[in-house]
Amino acid sequence: MADESNTNPDARPAQAEPKNPNFLQVVLSVMAAAIGIQNQAVRERDFNAKSPLPFIAAGILFTVLFVSALIAVVSWII
Repeated sequence: MADESNTNPDARPAQAEPKNPNFLQVVLSVMAAAIGIQNQAVRERDFNAKSPLPFIAAGILFTVLFVSALIAVVSWII
């Protein structure tokens, strides 16, 4: 008789230990989040990352650069 203890179709395989994303993955995730587009698989990868610190730092840096660019463009135009 087959082992029926693992017949749940919704059971997920054991997940590997989360790892930190590389620099390019963080940059692309922050830019995608800034304009509101993100694919579900990438979002899950980001939320399963070991630490949120790279995303927080990149988000703050992106925001500062974006606001600075807006100020520079407006100052240049006026």
